[in-house]
Amino acid sequence: MTTTGLSTPQQLHVPEAKTWLQMCTWPVWAGFPSPAADHTRKRLDLNEHLIRNKEATFIFRVKGDSMNGIGIYEGDELIVDRSIEARHGNIVLAVLNDDYTVKRLHRRGGVVKLIAENPLYPPTIVKDGEELVIWGVVTHNLHKLY
Repeated sequence: MTTTGLSTPQQLHVPEAKTWLQMCTWPVWAGFPSPAADHTRKRLDLNEHLIRNKEATFIFRVKGDSMNGIGIYEGDELIVDRSIEARHGNIVLAVLNDDYTVKRLHRRGGVVKLIAENPLYPPTIVKDGEELVIWGVVTHNLHKLY
């Protein structure tokens, strides 16, 4: 995902009211359901489940196909947390020379790369003089199935 000319990202509004959904506490197998499944439930608040630090959490919509290999598709919405320190291997929202992009962060032996998860896109090696800011770490992908 590469996006140019974006304005400053807007903070995600998280309502104070809880949004409770029913959550089943057993694994979901791709086979026959358990008869005991009807009797085991708990409640899950999506805010607590998806957001670690609401002041530092933003949502970005994906444009492009460079991350298809790990299930991030155009139109998906990524939850990005700015309070998490990016590490080697994390999926990050990076700003390289004023362009926003989502890629896998590679930091080894003094070399920094932004790696696409689609073989059609070569890794971007960050060169001396280029400005790279790791804007945040992608924590969740909201991928609509229906």
